[in-house]
Amino acid sequence: LCLMTPSPGTLLNTTSNFLLPPSFSTDEKERFDPTQFQESIVQGLNQTGTDLEAVAKFLDSSGAKLDYRRYAETLFDILVAGGMLAPGGALSDDMTRTNFCLFTAPEDVKTMKAYAQVFNKLIRRYKYLEKGFEEEIKKLLLFLKGFSESERNKLAMLTGILLANGSLSASILSSLFNDNLVKDGVSPAFAVKLFKMWINEKDINSVAASLRKVGMDSRLMELFPVNKRSYDHFSKYFIDAGLKELSDFARNQQSLGARKELQKELQEQMSQGVSFKEIIVYGKEEMKKSGISEQMVICIMWTSIMGSVEWNKKEELVTEQAIKHLKQHSPLLKAFTTQGLSELTLLLRVQEYCYDNIHFMKAFQKIVLLLYKVDVLSEEAVLKWYTEAHLAKGKSVFLEQMKKFVEWLKNAEEESESEEETD
Repeated sequence: LCLMTPSPGTLLNTTSNFLLPPSFSTDEKERFDPTQFQESIVQGLNQTGTDLEAVAKFLDSSGAKLDYRRYAETLFDILVAGGMLAPGGALSDDMTRTNFCLFTAPEDVKTMKAYAQVFNKLIRRYKYLEKGFEEEIKKLLLFLKGFSESERNKLAMLTGILLANGSLSASILSSLFNDNLVKDGVSPAFAVKLFKMWINEKDINSVAASLRKVGMDSRLMELFPVNKRSYDHFSKYFIDAGLKELSDFARNQQSLGARKELQKELQEQMSQGVSFKEIIVYGKEEMKKSGISEQMVICIMWTSIMGSVEWNKKEELVTEQAIKHLKQHSPLLKAFTTQGLSELTLLLRVQEYCYDNIHFMKAFQKIVLLLYKVDVLSEEAVLKWYTEAHLAKGKSVFLEQMKKFVEWLKNAEEESESEEETD
């Protein structure tokens, strides 16, 4: 073994720790030397100044000679903060920096949109930067406490625009759940600016879809400390900040979570043979505690009842099985159809179920008749369903099945009215 020493005429590059031959060009040196890379980007930004179209062109052309793949973090640090960032968010003292970057730009929507275009064009041109850019944004969010309020605002606005146009995935929001940011109230304040921009660029439905796609829809409460992680606190905070749409979305998510829990628990109680009386008490308590409507509970109850048995695959046998099963469980349905709207909701759910499960198509009329006989459904609900409130799903088949029964109900109603007049 021996130590290799550079021969005369060979240049030692101490920064990148490898040997460069005398013929090594300036372009190649810029390409593989992080210091040279940074100086090249900073110099280019200083020359283009505040002309963001010129910045986009400079970045486009520089990608041919500079190693964006290797120095993506350096590139994005400079474009956002003006220079390399040390852990925590402070600019590195010993590095070249520029005054032409996101953090020194005017804090207005027009400018932030122009900066978003710079990043969009750069990533469209160099697709391999996508992942590095998302990692950069995640890192910047973790550094929020190291930035000024104005810098945080600009980063929030930019992030909201980029989320709206699809340049970023909503998964980057996970950085905002960092304990230090949450504890100091930095996370919710940043989220306000971000969501205002995002919703303004798109709408709450688009935002909700993006959040659901990456599982962020159920995590928004994590923007607050554990002792404040309630819907009431979340709602007040964001409504006061002018984001009622986000508050409503969170309420729906909370309700969805409660509904899923209710269905899971109901199915478990049924499988364990818990008495109907106990199941009804539990259902009513949950309905009150979670603010779930009776109409929603009757849908959950129907799904739980129908999901608690293995159905026969033969059409001629499944009707008999369904009638027996539903008659047995009718007290559960009766307990949550105390309102006319709940009865109608159940009828629609039965229609949908029979349509979606082909073996039940011919069972619809017999199920409705049973539910009428055991006082779960009233004649008013059945007639309303028949005349105006039915679904389009299987409409002709189900209306035909119900025709004779509805005629019988109408005749019975007329006879009753005649008797009253006679009296």
